[in-house]
Amino acid sequence: MKRLLIALVVLVGLALAADYGTAAFAESAVSRQMRTQLALTDDPDVRINGFPFLTQAISGEYRSIDVTATHLSVGPLREVEVRAQLRDVDAPLSMLLGSGPKTFTVAEADGTVRIDADDLQRLMPGVTKMRIDNIDRNTLTDLVDEGASSSLLGVDLDSSARVVGTIDLPVLGEKEVSVIASFLLDGRDILIVPHDFRVDDGHGDRVPLPAALVRSLNERFTMRISPGTLPFEVTPRLLRPRDGTIEISGTVENMTIGGASPLAQ
Repeated sequence: MKRLLIALVVLVGLALAADYGTAAFAESAVSRQMRTQLALTDDPDVRINGFPFLTQAISGEYRSIDVTATHLSVGPLREVEVRAQLRDVDAPLSMLLGSGPKTFTVAEADGTVRIDADDLQRLMPGVTKMRIDNIDRNTLTDLVDEGASSSLLGVDLDSSARVVGTIDLPVLGEKEVSVIASFLLDGRDILIVPHDFRVDDGHGDRVPLPAALVRSLNERFTMRISPGTLPFEVTPRLLRPRDGTIEISGTVENMTIGGASPLAQ
């Protein structure tokens, strides 16, 4: 009985090793294809979900594959992060592990593109040390109580944030300026619409700026970003500030990866 148990443990161990080893080879093949399609300098992270892997590999059908890529150039942006979940992927194992061209189809993919504050800062000359902070209803209520327009209470919290950056202001010199701004989708374009400007008074409080400076800053922070076609051909559906970034997400169906079908333009 003891020998039988040992034999069973060994067989299970070999099966697990074969399963994980084959999955690693397949993930590497998908990663290399993604690197070529997205014109990356490094292979993206790829994870094939579901266990055991071999049952999916035998059928050539995978329930879901997670892909993460960083440092992509999209239009004027240079440090874009992309996360995608590919669902119902058709990719025969012989093709993935073979040496020939790799082409596989995806029934549906959820894609998320993240733009960080450094990328946004590059589009705003004269602004440094930029960060993007989430806001809540109390943030807006406090500003209105301090004299801001009551229209600020109508700002959509899901699509708005406080953008903070250091700017060299006339007379005042280098100051930290905070802007309540909305981030909106107009087709594939990103619109930044500022609502309220404050400056750090040097004692930790944010105070209103003179009207002349507000007009100047309003022109600087009002912006349309046209990134063009997003990676994975995602059509943007939702835009929201999140975790210090601007996050764009969408879904694409019936996608082909490989061959002559580019995922990034």
